[in-house]
Amino acid sequence: MTHPEESPASAPFSLDDSPIMRELADLTARRKVLDGVDLTFSGKTRVFTVSNQKGGVGKTTTTVNVAAALASVGARVLVIDLDPQGNASTALGVPHTADIPSVYDVLIDEFPLADIIQVSPESPNLLCAPSTIHLAGAEIELVSQVAREHRLKTALDDYLATHPEHLDFVLIDCPPSLGLLTINAFTAANELMIPIQCEYYALEGLSQLLGTVRMIQKHLNPTLHLSTILLTMYDGRTRLAQQVAEEVRQHFPAEVLKTVIPRSVRVSEAPSFGQTVIAYDGQSAGAVAYREAAVELARRAAAGPDTSEPEPTQAQASATESEGVS
Repeated sequence: MTHPEESPASAPFSLDDSPIMRELADLTARRKVLDGVDLTFSGKTRVFTVSNQKGGVGKTTTTVNVAAALASVGARVLVIDLDPQGNASTALGVPHTADIPSVYDVLIDEFPLADIIQVSPESPNLLCAPSTIHLAGAEIELVSQVAREHRLKTALDDYLATHPEHLDFVLIDCPPSLGLLTINAFTAANELMIPIQCEYYALEGLSQLLGTVRMIQKHLNPTLHLSTILLTMYDGRTRLAQQVAEEVRQHFPAEVLKTVIPRSVRVSEAPSFGQTVIAYDGQSAGAVAYREAAVELARRAAAGPDTSEPEPTQAQASATESEGVS
């Protein structure tokens, strides 16, 4: 009696070979690298304004999470909330009700900056100058003020000169406009950071923003320069996000950080708990990406901008998918 020839057994399926496990393994490796990071700071205070006139690109999210990530590696960081919505103050867990002294009092009533600064409950290294709803009227009130474009710069320079505790970074969160509040931020800062969303309209209005920067350089602050572009809301599963990232890197090869920030549920959830994603879930894919961006930003202080044109790593490109299981 003959038996039918048995087919060779198929290779057993291994979870270790699945895309999601590879992504998790890569995320774990990135966490270990970050845990071993040891940064030293130059002693010079770097003042960034975080701006993009297009709304919804992650300005406030980038400001607070980069600030918290820098504070977590030992930097002393001050966040100045210049947006009347006060979202940066909320994310840092700082009270900003109408009766709280705020940036409005600094700009309009010439309060010393030290009188309004609060320490974030996340870290003693993380400070915040909060915004209140009164700031919504500051644009109109500033029109008649003497030296209206220099109000913030004067207050910040006085604080840095007289306060005994050194600051390594100052990050100024701007409203989504090019009004007097944003101009005050441009005048006070030395470096401009632009978050760019990896979507179709990413470069819309960017030329106008850079034109405003050139005017500020010419008439108000010759030291201001575009030093950093951070790609946000990156979804490596879509061709569109990859194309936008490539286009931005082609136009600004020296300014774009190698790190990209993925779309992340954890990043979106954190502000509702009055926290940054670093405190809310510091091991998530979004938090890891912001920590990597902060380390890269800090290292650029010594090395200067990288003139190479890096491509997003596959790990960063697929971070969105790993976020669902992290």
